[in-house]
Amino acid sequence: MNFHREPITFVGQVNLKVQNLERALAFYQEVIGFKVLEQTERKANLTADGKTVLLSIEQPDHVVPKQARTTGLYHFALLLPKRSDLAKIVHHFIEIGMRFGSSDHLVSEALYLSDPDGNGIEIYIDRDPSEWDWNNGEVEMAVDPLNFPDLLSEKQQSWKGLPDETVMGHIHLHVSELEKTEEFYIKGLGFEVVNRYGTQALFISDAKYHHHIALNTWNGVGAPIPSSNSVGLESFTLILPSEEKKNQIIAQLKNIGASVTEENGSTVATDPSGNRIHLRV
Repeated sequence: MNFHREPITFVGQVNLKVQNLERALAFYQEVIGFKVLEQTERKANLTADGKTVLLSIEQPDHVVPKQARTTGLYHFALLLPKRSDLAKIVHHFIEIGMRFGSSDHLVSEALYLSDPDGNGIEIYIDRDPSEWDWNNGEVEMAVDPLNFPDLLSEKQQSWKGLPDETVMGHIHLHVSELEKTEEFYIKGLGFEVVNRYGTQALFISDAKYHHHIALNTWNGVGAPIPSSNSVGLESFTLILPSEEKKNQIIAQLKNIGASVTEENGSTVATDPSGNRIHLRV
């Protein structure tokens, strides 16, 4: 989990909008295994370790269902500490009859599903970085079948929810185009490109992780921004190592003409596709 602590910049928290808070809460507790840290009538903060908020879910006023072919969330990704944890949650999904997809990405082994509102979720474990292959500054990734017999041969106890050490591993976003988007995330936020998936997707990271953020145009070049009361991504938080780094990033963002605002004591940057990012030390 060394890619999700200082001095590295990483995704700390994802904030989602849902149509029905109670329905979403039941799913995130019973299926995914989150614990509720705080809850109001319209919003809940969810945690794995009982202290750190990884996900917040909110039911906006006059909420409308997820709008198709817009920018926003493709999926958020929960990184589990051990391979046996992934095996445990596979058994849990099978027991409750939850349908899910899967993939071996060479750098990681991943499961895929959606919440009741269609918000995408990945749950994964990393292979040891010594096993990742790099060529000309790009990390090799694939979409191979997951070896379930091998995974499920891991010794494991029964599933008891998300392990305390679970972190928000990365976020994958739908964007409207890649040129301005790359400028925002690379020149503005200071990430580096670690993989280009043709002309349709970019994988970017800090400190040579396989990706902290992925960006794709699979909803169409020129995809519109969804309405503010639509189900989907409200924002996500980038955790920065110092005030100095934060000030440097704000200057870089302003230098390229990006939107940076202050909201209730929080600094919010907005990418060219309308995805909102809280910058937090």
